[in-house]
Amino acid sequence: MEFNKEFDASGMACPLPIVKTKKALADMSSGQVLRVIATDPGSVCDMAAFAEQTGNTLLEQGTESGKHVFYLKKA
Repeated sequence: MEFNKEFDASGMACPLPIVKTKKALADMSSGQVLRVIATDPGSVCDMAAFAEQTGNTLLEQGTESGKHVFYLKKA
């Protein structure tokens, strides 16, 4: 999937991946896609809840090389 910006939250524990994702999205334009990489298992539930609460769209989530990968489209 194509994306405009990438943020690697590997090694960060909750709530840092969400806090830093929010900051990364703030610098982006509506409709742009952010790719987030995380190692915290809690990020799977957290990222879905974050997208729902903020109105951003979680386009896709999965795993690559044992890491969680999320694609968020800015509202």
